Amino acid sequence: MNPKKLLGFSLIALTLVSSVSFLPNALKASDHDDGEVDGKGRNLSLTDLYVFREKDQNPNASAQDLVFVMNTNPRSLPSQQYYFSSNAAYDFHVTQVTNKDATPTGANNVVLRFQFSAPDSFGRQKLSVSSIRNGAVTTTNQTIGGQPIYTTPLKKATTPTVNGINLGGSTLRVFAGLREDPFFFDVTRFFAVRATLLKKAGFINLPLPETTTFRSPQTAVDFAKDYNVNTIVVRVPRSFLQTGTNVTTFDVWETISVKQPNGSFQQFERLGRPAVNEGLIFTNDFLNAFNQIPPSQDLSPAAAPVRAEALKTLKALGNPDSRAIALANAFLPDVMRIDTTGPSGYANALNAKGSPIRGRKLLDDVVDITFSVLTNGAVTTDNVSYNGTPGNPAQGHDPLVPSFPYLALPN
Repeated sequence: MNPKKLLGFSLIALTLVSSVSFLPNALKASDHDDGEVDGKGRNLSLTDLYVFREKDQNPNASAQDLVFVMNTNPRSLPSQQYYFSSNAAYDFHVTQVTNKDATPTGANNVVLRFQFSAPDSFGRQKLSVSSIRNGAVTTTNQTIGGQPIYTTPLKKATTPTVNGINLGGSTLRVFAGLREDPFFFDVTRFFAVRATLLKKAGFINLPLPETTTFRSPQTAVDFAKDYNVNTIVVRVPRSFLQTGTNVTTFDVWETISVKQPNGSFQQFERLGRPAVNEGLIFTNDFLNAFNQIPPSQDLSPAAAPVRAEALKTLKALGNPDSRAIALANAFLPDVMRIDTTGPSGYANALNAKGSPIRGRKLLDDVVDITFSVLTNGAVTTDNVSYNGTPGNPAQGHDPLVPSFPYLALPN
């Protein structure tokens, strides 16, 4: 991409930012450290979203409960305590879907909001949990037993604080604290391959080392190995999300919003499916812009430049125009759909548009699945797995724990 074209894209992105009243440039952030800018705090950065039926992770769990997982604070170092921001709202958003083939609307039928206090001398943070269901707001800062809702500090990680709360007549379970980052991906190699393909396609013009292949299982590097994340895990009864309907399919996405001087919250981060924005968008301003709009605007005229860039990446990956457009239609708007009538698992089932509709479990190899789809089978793996390859010390995660909150103990 020549400098004039890059400047033009940046100006379009800034126009998009202005048109939807985004945060000032110094406060932008994005997923897995994409969209890096000055003033970015990692506790305001999302890494991953997981949504699954609990019984598909734990056969002894109820068939009527779902588990939502929001991971934040990427690259948290081992044996270090990290905290959630006390000036932010961490939200799960849910749309009730009556037709699994329908285009996502981004409607906020249910929102679960988590807000945190400053840490105390024990390294704990109190939190309040709010639900906004069809406009009705309910908030609690106490467990069912009348105690404060607390995070789990690092030194207590082996005996996690699992808070039972009553919200709107339903019982939810909440965990918040440090856990091992379950994501696995040879990120540096992917960006090198993507840059090479974009350069060959004429979309960028930078003096980059060129490679079009991934490393072998014996040499591939999992960038998340040995890192922790701040995670929010909540067990939610399906009936809580149905709000009196018989809907069994839901669209889910997550956001982080920062409190403004007037007391309102401004969206700062957003994430739905894995590897969509950070995988398909390469202009920094576009990454920031994508993170600060709701899914309902993904198909709007204002977001057209961002979609156009995603199409460029899809074409550079070897897709003809028609297939690139079909893939963009399958992955945008960016939400994670879960049809709760079948087993959870990324791409366990697709709808008529080719979009995954069974949520995402902790061990799903979403990178391999996504690569295979986006490259039309030309690339099927980055040669990284959760358990790693024997003899390769640059891979491998600790075992998940067998019960809620499921993520492995922090490093």
